[in-house]
Amino acid sequence: MPDISLVLPSVLQPLAGGQSVLTAPADRPVTVGKLLDAVAADYAILGRRLRDETGALRRFVNIYVGGDEVRRMQGLDTEVAPGQEVLVIQSVAGG
Repeated sequence: MPDISLVLPSVLQPLAGGQSVLTAPADRPVTVGKLLDAVAADYAILGRRLRDETGALRRFVNIYVGGDEVRRMQGLDTEVAPGQEVLVIQSVAGG
Protein backbone atom coordinates (compact mmCIF):
# COMPACT_ATOMS: atom_id res chain seq x y z
CA MET A 1 0.00 0.00 0.00
CA PRO A 2 1.58 3.35 -1.01
CA ASP A 3 2.01 6.04 1.59
CA ILE A 4 1.19 9.72 1.47
CA SER A 5 4.22 11.77 2.51
CA LEU A 6 3.92 15.04 4.41
CA VAL A 7 7.17 16.99 4.02
CA LEU A 8 7.90 19.45 6.83
CA PRO A 9 10.18 22.48 6.83
CA SER A 10 13.03 22.49 9.34
CA VAL A 11 11.22 24.99 11.58
CA LEU A 12 8.39 22.46 12.18
CA GLN A 13 10.46 19.28 12.45
CA PRO A 14 11.04 19.57 16.23
CA LEU A 15 7.24 19.39 16.66
CA ALA A 16 7.23 16.05 14.83
CA GLY A 17 9.93 14.33 16.84
CA GLY A 18 12.65 15.69 14.56
CA GLN A 19 11.23 14.02 11.46
CA SER A 20 11.40 15.81 8.13
CA VAL A 21 8.80 13.55 6.50
CA LEU A 22 5.70 12.01 8.05
CA THR A 23 3.98 9.18 6.22
CA ALA A 24 0.40 7.97 6.30
CA PRO A 25 -0.71 4.70 4.73
CA ALA A 26 -3.45 5.19 2.17
CA ASP A 27 -5.32 2.76 -0.03
CA ARG A 28 -7.49 5.50 -1.54
CA PRO A 29 -7.40 9.30 -1.83
CA VAL A 30 -7.85 11.32 1.36
CA THR A 31 -8.42 15.01 1.85
CA VAL A 32 -5.75 17.36 3.14
CA GLY A 33 -8.01 17.97 6.14
CA LYS A 34 -8.13 14.25 7.00
CA LEU A 35 -4.36 14.03 6.57
CA LEU A 36 -3.88 16.93 8.97
CA ASP A 37 -6.31 15.30 11.42
CA ALA A 38 -4.12 12.19 11.41
CA VAL A 39 -1.00 14.29 11.96
CA ALA A 40 -2.64 16.16 14.84
CA ALA A 41 -3.62 12.86 16.46
CA ASP A 42 0.05 11.88 16.69
CA TYR A 43 1.60 15.35 17.03
CA ALA A 44 -0.92 17.68 18.70
CA ILE A 45 1.42 20.68 18.93
CA LEU A 46 2.26 20.39 15.23
CA GLY A 47 -1.46 20.17 14.44
CA ARG A 48 -2.10 23.39 16.36
CA ARG A 49 0.76 25.12 14.52
CA LEU A 50 -0.78 24.19 11.15
CA ARG A 51 -4.44 24.99 11.89
CA ASP A 52 -6.24 27.46 14.10
CA GLU A 53 -8.96 26.76 16.65
CA THR A 54 -11.62 26.74 13.90
CA GLY A 55 -9.72 24.09 11.92
CA ALA A 56 -8.68 26.48 9.14
CA LEU A 57 -5.10 26.64 7.92
CA ARG A 58 -3.15 29.29 9.73
CA ARG A 59 -2.47 32.40 7.72
CA PHE A 60 1.25 31.80 7.30
CA VAL A 61 1.02 28.07 6.56
CA ASN A 62 0.93 27.02 2.91
CA ILE A 63 0.31 23.46 1.82
CA TYR A 64 1.08 22.20 -1.67
CA VAL A 65 -0.25 19.09 -3.39
CA GLY A 66 1.19 18.28 -6.80
CA GLY A 67 2.93 21.66 -6.85
CA ASP A 68 -0.31 23.60 -6.35
CA GLU A 69 -1.21 25.54 -3.20
CA VAL A 70 -4.38 24.05 -1.69
CA ARG A 71 -6.00 27.46 -1.09
CA ARG A 72 -6.12 27.81 -4.88
CA MET A 73 -7.72 24.39 -5.17
CA GLN A 74 -10.38 22.99 -2.82
CA GLY A 75 -8.64 24.03 0.40
CA LEU A 76 -8.70 21.35 3.07
CA ASP A 77 -11.05 19.33 0.83
CA THR A 78 -8.28 18.93 -1.76
CA GLU A 79 -7.71 15.23 -2.37
CA VAL A 80 -4.33 13.57 -2.03
CA ALA A 81 -3.80 10.26 -3.81
CA PRO A 82 -1.75 7.39 -2.42
CA GLY A 83 1.89 7.90 -3.37
CA GLN A 84 1.60 11.69 -3.53
CA GLU A 85 3.71 14.13 -1.57
CA VAL A 86 2.26 17.02 0.43
CA LEU A 87 4.62 19.90 1.10
CA VAL A 88 4.19 22.24 4.08
CA ILE A 89 5.76 25.69 3.89
CA GLN A 90 5.59 28.01 6.88
CA SER A 91 6.54 31.65 6.54
CA VAL A 92 9.09 32.67 9.10
CA ALA A 93 9.16 36.31 10.19
CA GLY A 94 11.94 37.99 11.99
CA GLY A 95 14.34 40.78 11.80
